[in-house]
Amino acid sequence: MFLSVVSTLSSAGSAKDPVNQLDEAQQKATNAAGWIEENWSAWLGIGLRVVLIIVIATVLRHVIRRTITKLIERMNRGAQAVDGTALGGLLVNAERRRQRSEAIGSVLRSVASFLILGTAALMILGIFEINLAPLLASAGVAGVALGFGARNLVTDFLSGVFMILEDQYGVGDSIDAGVASGEVIEVGLRVTKLRGDNGEIWYVRNGEVKRIGNLSQGWATAGVDVTVRSDENLAKVRELLTEVGAEMSKDEPWNERLWGPVEVLGLDAVYLDQMVIRVSAKTMPGKALGVERELRWRIKEAFDAAGILIVGRMVLAAEEDEDGNPAPAVAAPSAYASNTSPQSLAASPIPPPNLSK
Repeated sequence: MFLSVVSTLSSAGSAKDPVNQLDEAQQKATNAAGWIEENWSAWLGIGLRVVLIIVIATVLRHVIRRTITKLIERMNRGAQAVDGTALGGLLVNAERRRQRSEAIGSVLRSVASFLILGTAALMILGIFEINLAPLLASAGVAGVALGFGARNLVTDFLSGVFMILEDQYGVGDSIDAGVASGEVIEVGLRVTKLRGDNGEIWYVRNGEVKRIGNLSQGWATAGVDVTVRSDENLAKVRELLTEVGAEMSKDEPWNERLWGPVEVLGLDAVYLDQMVIRVSAKTMPGKALGVERELRWRIKEAFDAAGILIVGRMVLAAEEDEDGNPAPAVAAPSAYASNTSPQSLAASPIPPPNLSK
């Protein structure tokens, strides 16, 4: 009897357990639904604001980058339009303009992307009520540490940006950068590549360049020193040099490379056995060396035809006298050639005293 009562009570308790669990689950679901119902509008607002910020930042970044690319392409088309013409040959280098414009475009696109995406990220963090003060302070400290650690890299980069923006030099220019000189074959934001006179390639960091001498901008000067014997007729030499310069300025391609008449500046130096006459001309940038070589060639031919002697042409070896005896041209033997001559003994060093006695 007692066992039957216990079994009846246990079966009744087990029957109530599922009901209690169901009630508890229903209560939790009701609470969750109520909490969601209370906060769904705030969540929806935050999500919409985040999506709106991302969409606006993406569209703005795309529009600005596309605008910059269009401007760079327009600059390149303007350079290609005059490339190959006389004006283009004198004022425009298509490769130089292309590299310069693309470097500027790359910098502008990177700066625009960094500003837009960085601003969007900070706005999104602000929406989630994240305190930005520690983050900005940490970023400032990290930036200062990076600036000190990579100051050479930052210096090279900033120097390259200003060199490109100011158009100090470009591809094809002959420059003297102090640490190296040669023809510019590539301009980068950190390093400039130069081709030296012997074919070597110099990698010059932009931050190391303290001064730049551009030999390809504006105009150049071709200067030639003509050395003749001191007994030559100066009027005849001047007339001949003037004729050579006038003929050269009429021939191609020198008529385009010469931007002014070949001028005889006058006597640059006078010595006992020779005179130096200075000849100068204004030329196209980067063409002075070729003009100087051609001018020397023509002057030499003209002097040979006119019988004007150039110093160094006559043989300076021993000359024979009128009787055919070369003895007058032979120098007397030196007294220092003999070790026993008084001159050699007087010039010999004094031996140190013997201190062992």
